[in-house]
Amino acid sequence: MNTLSLDKQTDIVAALCEGCSIRSVERLTGVHRDTIMRLAIRVGIGCAKLHDRLMRDLYVSRCELDEAWGYVGKKRMHLKDTDPPEFGDQYTFIALDATSKGIISYRVGKRTSQNTHLFVQDLRRRIANEPEISSDAWVAYPKAVEDAFGHAVNFGTIDKVYAVPQAVEAARRYSPAQVVAVKYANVLGRPRHICTSYVERQNLSLRMSQRRFTRLTNAFSRKLENHMAAVALYVAHYNLCRIHEAIRITPAMHLRVTDRVWTVRELVQAALDGALPEEPAGKRSGPFRVIDGGRA
Repeated sequence: MNTLSLDKQTDIVAALCEGCSIRSVERLTGVHRDTIMRLAIRVGIGCAKLHDRLMRDLYVSRCELDEAWGYVGKKRMHLKDTDPPEFGDQYTFIALDATSKGIISYRVGKRTSQNTHLFVQDLRRRIANEPEISSDAWVAYPKAVEDAFGHAVNFGTIDKVYAVPQAVEAARRYSPAQVVAVKYANVLGRPRHICTSYVERQNLSLRMSQRRFTRLTNAFSRKLENHMAAVALYVAHYNLCRIHEAIRITPAMHLRVTDRVWTVRELVQAALDGALPEEPAGKRSGPFRVIDGGRA
């Protein structure tokens, strides 16, 4: 990996961001898959630090929360007692700004109360104002939002009832089952908009841009570290490099985190070298650490 030119590294990362699998990138670039994977992990960790440094002191009017299902090693139905704790279902928690379409905060881990609280606490630290918040009906959200934002926040949930249980069908279907009922609830304050449509649409972008998230595929993550690195790469590329069709600029530009569209080459350089173009003062970063099979 150390002998790869910056151009070759950029080609590899660009292919990964376009939804190519590790083996297809190996065929396209002529670089061994082990080298590609090591590069992907390095860039992913760098992208996590980059996100932590840039996504601070943001002003957000509406925020939508959701979780995208994935798995590491094997699906839940195939788990054995001897398997590592990180095997099985791994959810990607995502907080999306409904206006800029930017990913403000994210977390990879089991769908537990602890991970939900840590995810919402991280979101609170990145937002400077009091946004209106919407989420699905996951039971851990009300307490987590109240603890992080206080009683004055406007928070509502939307509960979509499907024709078949989503927890079972997530691993078997290309798309969600038919929605047969929708229930809205004002949990805290008086939210004017209770909606998760934007963040759910963003989940589709995640599945299209990262091969290991494609449903019913053999391109799953074998290690949790690989899974977290792929998510970090996706988030950084989505926010900084990809022009959103609705707003015609990148989410990071709309959030005033940057003043231009980043190239994949610039993203790779910033992730590997740690040097940002016109880096904002007072930002700091930290590496991955694992708690309860997820990222902290």
